[in-house]
Amino acid sequence: MSGAREKLTDGLYGLGWATVKKLPEPVARALGRKIADTVWKRRGKGVLRLEANLARVVPDATPERLTALSKAGMRSYMRYWMESFRLPTWSSERAANGFAPKDVHHLKDGLASGRGVILALPHMANWDLAGVWVTRALGVPFATVAERLKPESLYDRFVAYRESLGMEVLPHTGGAAFGTLARRLRAGGLVCLVADRDLSASGVEVSFFGEPTRMPAGPAMLALQTGALLLPVTLWYDDSDTMQGQVHAPVDVPESGSRAEKASVMTQALADVFAGGIADHPEDWHMLQRLWLADLEERTP
Repeated sequence: MSGAREKLTDGLYGLGWATVKKLPEPVARALGRKIADTVWKRRGKGVLRLEANLARVVPDATPERLTALSKAGMRSYMRYWMESFRLPTWSSERAANGFAPKDVHHLKDGLASGRGVILALPHMANWDLAGVWVTRALGVPFATVAERLKPESLYDRFVAYRESLGMEVLPHTGGAAFGTLARRLRAGGLVCLVADRDLSASGVEVSFFGEPTRMPAGPAMLALQTGALLLPVTLWYDDSDTMQGQVHAPVDVPESGSRAEKASVMTQALADVFAGGIADHPEDWHMLQRLWLADLEERTP
Protein backbone atom coordinates (compact mmCIF):
# COMPACT_ATOMS: atom_id res chain seq x y z
CA MET A 1 0.00 0.00 0.00
CA SER A 2 1.45 3.37 -0.98
CA GLY A 3 2.10 6.06 1.61
CA ALA A 4 -0.67 8.27 0.24
CA ARG A 5 -3.16 5.39 0.24
CA GLU A 6 -2.14 4.39 3.76
CA LYS A 7 -2.70 7.96 4.95
CA LEU A 8 -6.10 8.04 3.25
CA THR A 9 -7.08 4.70 4.81
CA ASP A 10 -6.09 5.89 8.27
CA GLY A 11 -7.97 9.13 7.74
CA LEU A 12 -11.14 7.31 6.70
CA TYR A 13 -11.05 5.07 9.75
CA GLY A 14 -10.45 8.09 11.95
CA LEU A 15 -13.43 9.82 10.38
CA GLY A 16 -15.54 6.74 11.04
CA TRP A 17 -14.63 6.61 14.70
CA ALA A 18 -15.14 10.35 15.09
CA THR A 19 -18.50 10.66 13.34
CA VAL A 20 -20.36 7.33 13.43
CA LYS A 21 -20.15 7.04 17.20
CA LYS A 22 -22.13 10.31 17.46
CA LEU A 23 -25.02 9.04 15.35
CA PRO A 24 -28.18 7.55 16.86
CA GLU A 25 -28.01 3.77 16.65
CA PRO A 26 -30.83 3.34 14.08
CA VAL A 27 -29.21 5.98 11.86
CA ALA A 28 -25.82 4.26 12.07
CA ARG A 29 -27.41 0.91 11.28
CA ALA A 30 -29.22 2.33 8.21
CA LEU A 31 -26.02 4.06 7.05
CA GLY A 32 -24.16 0.76 7.33
CA ARG A 33 -26.72 -1.01 5.14
CA LYS A 34 -26.54 1.74 2.53
CA ILE A 35 -22.74 1.61 2.40
CA ALA A 36 -22.81 -2.19 2.24
CA ASP A 37 -25.25 -2.21 -0.67
CA THR A 38 -23.20 0.39 -2.55
CA VAL A 39 -19.98 -1.56 -2.10
CA TRP A 40 -21.71 -4.82 -3.02
CA LYS A 41 -23.03 -3.35 -6.30
CA ARG A 42 -19.51 -2.32 -7.34
CA ARG A 43 -18.41 -5.97 -7.36
CA GLY A 44 -14.89 -5.20 -6.17
CA LYS A 45 -12.23 -7.75 -5.23
CA GLY A 46 -13.47 -8.14 -1.67
CA VAL A 47 -17.04 -8.89 -2.74
CA LEU A 48 -15.93 -11.34 -5.42
CA ARG A 49 -13.63 -13.10 -2.95
CA LEU A 50 -16.45 -13.29 -0.41
CA GLU A 51 -18.69 -14.94 -3.01
CA ALA A 52 -15.95 -17.39 -3.97
CA ASN A 53 -15.49 -18.33 -0.33
CA LEU A 54 -19.23 -18.69 0.20
CA ALA A 55 -19.40 -20.98 -2.83
CA ARG A 56 -17.30 -23.47 -0.85
CA VAL A 57 -19.42 -23.03 2.27
CA VAL A 58 -22.70 -23.53 0.37
CA PRO A 59 -21.62 -25.72 -2.58
CA ASP A 60 -25.16 -26.40 -3.78
CA ALA A 61 -26.14 -22.72 -3.88
CA THR A 62 -27.52 -21.35 -7.13
CA PRO A 63 -25.91 -18.18 -8.54
CA GLU A 64 -28.93 -16.25 -7.27
CA ARG A 65 -28.47 -17.69 -3.78
CA LEU A 66 -24.77 -16.81 -3.81
CA THR A 67 -25.38 -13.20 -4.79
CA ALA A 68 -28.07 -12.89 -2.11
CA LEU A 69 -25.67 -14.37 0.45
CA SER A 70 -22.87 -12.02 -0.51
CA LYS A 71 -25.21 -9.02 -0.27
CA ALA A 72 -26.32 -10.15 3.19
CA GLY A 73 -22.67 -10.81 4.02
CA MET A 74 -21.65 -7.25 3.19
CA ARG A 75 -24.51 -5.92 5.31
CA SER A 76 -23.34 -8.10 8.18
CA TYR A 77 -19.76 -6.89 7.69
CA MET A 78 -20.83 -3.24 7.76
CA ARG A 79 -22.96 -3.88 10.82
CA TYR A 80 -19.74 -5.05 12.45
CA TRP A 81 -18.01 -1.78 11.55
CA MET A 82 -20.91 0.45 12.59
CA GLU A 83 -21.12 -1.32 15.95
CA SER A 84 -17.38 -1.20 16.42
CA PHE A 85 -17.23 2.54 15.75
CA ARG A 86 -19.94 3.03 18.38
CA LEU A 87 -18.84 0.52 21.02
CA PRO A 88 -16.77 3.05 23.03
CA THR A 89 -19.95 5.08 23.62
CA TRP A 90 -22.07 2.14 24.78
CA SER A 91 -23.10 2.00 28.40
CA SER A 92 -22.38 -1.11 30.43
CA GLU A 93 -26.09 -1.95 30.21
CA ARG A 94 -26.12 -1.63 26.40
CA ALA A 95 -22.99 -3.77 26.15
CA ALA A 96 -24.49 -6.41 28.44
CA ASN A 97 -27.68 -6.49 26.36
CA GLY A 98 -25.80 -6.48 23.06
CA PHE A 99 -24.77 -10.13 23.21
CA ALA A 100 -26.68 -13.25 24.24
CA PRO A 101 -24.29 -16.23 24.20
CA LYS A 102 -25.41 -19.77 24.92
CA ASP A 103 -23.58 -22.18 27.23
CA VAL A 104 -21.44 -19.53 28.93
CA HIS A 105 -21.05 -22.06 31.74
CA HIS A 106 -18.14 -23.56 29.78
CA LEU A 107 -16.29 -20.25 30.15
CA LYS A 108 -17.32 -19.56 33.74
CA ASP A 109 -16.50 -23.10 34.91
CA GLY A 110 -13.12 -22.98 33.20
CA LEU A 111 -12.19 -19.68 34.82
CA ALA A 112 -13.45 -20.87 38.21
CA SER A 113 -11.19 -23.92 37.95
CA GLY A 114 -8.13 -21.67 37.76
CA ARG A 115 -6.82 -23.48 34.68
CA GLY A 116 -7.05 -20.53 32.33
CA VAL A 117 -9.25 -20.42 29.24
CA ILE A 118 -8.59 -19.82 25.55
CA LEU A 119 -11.57 -18.66 23.48
CA ALA A 120 -11.01 -19.28 19.76
CA LEU A 121 -13.31 -17.63 17.23
CA PRO A 122 -13.70 -17.35 13.46
CA HIS A 123 -14.27 -14.00 11.74
CA MET A 124 -18.01 -14.09 12.44
CA ALA A 125 -20.34 -11.22 13.36
CA ASN A 126 -18.58 -8.93 15.88
CA TRP A 127 -15.91 -10.42 18.11
CA ASP A 128 -15.11 -6.96 19.53
CA LEU A 129 -18.66 -6.81 20.87
CA ALA A 130 -18.23 -10.28 22.37
CA GLY A 131 -15.04 -9.04 24.01
CA VAL A 132 -16.78 -6.00 25.47
CA TRP A 133 -19.48 -8.28 26.84
CA VAL A 134 -16.80 -10.41 28.54
CA THR A 135 -15.07 -7.42 30.12
CA ARG A 136 -18.20 -5.50 31.13
CA ALA A 137 -20.96 -8.07 31.69
CA LEU A 138 -18.70 -10.76 33.19
CA GLY A 139 -16.07 -8.36 34.52
CA VAL A 140 -13.25 -10.53 33.17
CA PRO A 141 -10.21 -8.91 31.50
CA PHE A 142 -8.46 -10.80 28.73
CA ALA A 143 -5.46 -10.72 26.41
CA THR A 144 -5.49 -10.97 22.64
CA VAL A 145 -3.27 -10.33 19.63
CA ALA A 146 -3.72 -7.92 16.72
CA GLU A 147 -2.49 -8.15 13.15
CA ARG A 148 0.06 -5.49 12.26
CA LEU A 149 -1.80 -3.09 10.00
CA LYS A 150 -0.44 -0.46 7.66
CA PRO A 151 -0.04 2.38 8.20
CA GLU A 152 1.36 2.05 11.72
CA SER A 153 -0.96 4.84 12.83
CA LEU A 154 -3.95 2.68 11.88
CA TYR A 155 -2.58 -0.24 13.90
CA ASP A 156 -2.03 2.12 16.84
CA ARG A 157 -5.62 3.35 16.47
CA PHE A 158 -6.96 -0.22 16.62
CA VAL A 159 -4.82 -1.07 19.65
CA ALA A 160 -5.93 2.06 21.51
CA TYR A 161 -9.55 1.32 20.62
CA ARG A 162 -9.41 -2.27 21.88
CA GLU A 163 -7.48 -1.30 25.00
CA SER A 164 -10.18 1.29 25.75
CA LEU A 165 -12.67 -1.59 25.70
CA GLY A 166 -10.71 -3.44 28.41
CA MET A 167 -8.54 -5.75 26.29
CA GLU A 168 -4.79 -6.32 26.59
CA VAL A 169 -3.57 -6.21 22.98
CA LEU A 170 -0.28 -7.77 21.87
CA PRO A 171 1.27 -7.48 18.38
CA HIS A 172 0.97 -10.60 16.24
CA THR A 173 4.52 -10.27 14.97
CA GLY A 174 7.70 -10.25 17.02
CA GLY A 175 7.42 -13.60 18.79
CA ALA A 176 6.86 -12.28 22.32
CA ALA A 177 3.07 -12.61 22.25
CA PHE A 178 3.04 -16.39 22.80
CA GLY A 179 5.06 -16.19 26.01
CA THR A 180 2.92 -13.38 27.40
CA LEU A 181 -0.29 -15.24 26.58
CA ALA A 182 1.09 -18.39 28.22
CA ARG A 183 1.85 -16.45 31.41
CA ARG A 184 -1.68 -15.02 31.50
CA LEU A 185 -3.13 -18.52 31.13
CA ARG A 186 -0.90 -20.06 33.81
CA ALA A 187 -2.18 -17.35 36.14
CA GLY A 188 -5.73 -18.55 35.45
CA GLY A 189 -6.52 -15.77 33.00
CA LEU A 190 -8.45 -15.53 29.75
CA VAL A 191 -7.08 -15.30 26.22
CA CYS A 192 -9.25 -14.63 23.14
CA LEU A 193 -7.94 -15.36 19.64
CA VAL A 194 -9.49 -15.07 16.18
CA ALA A 195 -8.29 -18.35 14.70
CA ASP A 196 -9.73 -19.19 11.28
CA ARG A 197 -7.02 -17.59 9.12
CA ASP A 198 -3.29 -18.23 9.38
CA LEU A 199 -1.20 -15.07 9.30
CA SER A 200 2.16 -16.71 9.96
CA ALA A 201 2.54 -19.12 7.00
CA SER A 202 3.42 -21.74 9.63
CA GLY A 203 -0.07 -22.81 10.58
CA VAL A 204 -1.57 -26.27 10.82
CA GLU A 205 -3.06 -27.75 7.67
CA VAL A 206 -6.70 -28.70 8.18
CA SER A 207 -9.62 -29.81 6.07
CA PHE A 208 -12.19 -27.03 5.96
CA PHE A 209 -15.41 -27.58 4.03
CA GLY A 210 -13.67 -30.49 2.35
CA GLU A 211 -10.60 -28.61 1.11
CA PRO A 212 -7.17 -27.96 2.67
CA THR A 213 -6.25 -24.69 4.31
CA ARG A 214 -4.08 -23.61 7.23
CA MET A 215 -5.22 -22.31 10.58
CA PRO A 216 -3.11 -20.90 13.41
CA ALA A 217 -1.43 -23.43 15.70
CA GLY A 218 -1.37 -20.92 18.56
CA PRO A 219 -4.64 -21.79 20.35
CA ALA A 220 -3.87 -25.52 20.48
CA MET A 221 -0.19 -24.99 21.36
CA LEU A 222 -1.12 -22.63 24.20
CA ALA A 223 -3.60 -25.17 25.56
CA LEU A 224 -1.01 -27.95 25.39
CA GLN A 225 1.73 -25.88 27.01
CA THR A 226 -0.34 -24.39 29.83
CA GLY A 227 -3.15 -26.88 30.48
CA ALA A 228 -5.74 -24.20 29.72
CA LEU A 229 -9.17 -25.10 28.34
CA LEU A 230 -9.63 -24.46 24.62
CA LEU A 231 -13.19 -23.35 23.89
CA PRO A 232 -14.45 -22.66 20.36
CA VAL A 233 -16.96 -19.82 20.03
CA THR A 234 -19.23 -19.02 17.09
CA LEU A 235 -21.18 -15.77 16.62
CA TRP A 236 -24.03 -14.61 14.41
CA TYR A 237 -26.62 -11.90 13.97
CA ASP A 238 -30.38 -12.22 13.82
CA ASP A 239 -32.97 -9.52 13.15
CA SER A 240 -32.67 -8.06 16.64
CA ASP A 241 -30.16 -5.57 18.08
CA THR A 242 -28.60 -8.40 20.08
CA MET A 243 -25.79 -10.54 18.66
CA GLN A 244 -26.14 -14.28 19.25
CA GLY A 245 -23.39 -16.73 20.08
CA GLN A 246 -22.45 -20.19 21.27
CA VAL A 247 -19.63 -21.21 23.61
CA HIS A 248 -18.87 -24.77 22.57
CA ALA A 249 -17.59 -27.62 24.72
CA PRO A 250 -13.82 -27.79 25.32
CA VAL A 251 -11.63 -29.28 22.61
CA ASP A 252 -10.25 -32.60 23.86
CA VAL A 253 -6.51 -33.09 24.23
CA PRO A 254 -5.42 -36.33 22.47
CA GLU A 255 -4.03 -38.96 24.80
CA SER A 256 -1.11 -39.89 22.56
CA GLY A 257 1.14 -38.38 19.92
CA SER A 258 3.80 -35.69 19.78
CA ARG A 259 2.95 -32.13 20.70
CA ALA A 260 2.77 -31.22 17.00
CA GLU A 261 0.47 -34.18 16.31
CA LYS A 262 -1.78 -33.25 19.21
CA ALA A 263 -1.89 -29.61 18.06
CA SER A 264 -2.87 -30.78 14.57
CA VAL A 265 -5.77 -32.88 15.88
CA MET A 266 -6.98 -30.06 18.14
CA THR A 267 -6.78 -27.46 15.38
CA GLN A 268 -8.80 -29.74 13.11
CA ALA A 269 -11.39 -30.02 15.88
CA LEU A 270 -11.56 -26.21 16.02
CA ALA A 271 -11.94 -26.05 12.25
CA ASP A 272 -14.82 -28.52 12.40
CA VAL A 273 -16.69 -26.46 15.01
CA PHE A 274 -16.05 -23.25 13.04
CA ALA A 275 -17.36 -24.93 9.88
CA GLY A 276 -20.56 -25.94 11.64
CA GLY A 277 -21.21 -22.40 12.84
CA ILE A 278 -20.36 -20.88 9.47
CA ALA A 279 -22.56 -23.36 7.60
CA ASP A 280 -25.47 -22.38 9.86
CA HIS A 281 -24.87 -18.63 9.38
CA PRO A 282 -22.76 -18.16 6.22
CA GLU A 283 -23.77 -14.53 5.77
CA ASP A 284 -22.08 -13.64 9.08
CA TRP A 285 -18.66 -15.02 8.14
CA HIS A 286 -16.61 -11.99 7.11
CA MET A 287 -13.91 -13.66 5.03
CA LEU A 288 -13.07 -11.26 2.21
CA GLN A 289 -9.55 -12.66 1.74
CA ARG A 290 -8.11 -15.78 0.13
CA LEU A 291 -8.20 -18.65 2.60
CA TRP A 292 -7.96 -22.08 0.96
CA LEU A 293 -4.57 -23.34 -0.20
CA ALA A 294 -5.80 -23.73 -3.77
CA ASP A 295 -6.67 -20.03 -3.88
CA LEU A 296 -3.40 -18.98 -2.28
CA GLU A 297 -1.43 -21.03 -4.81
CA GLU A 298 -3.30 -19.39 -7.68
CA ARG A 299 -2.13 -15.93 -6.65
CA THR A 300 0.63 -14.69 -8.90
CA PRO A 301 3.95 -13.82 -7.19
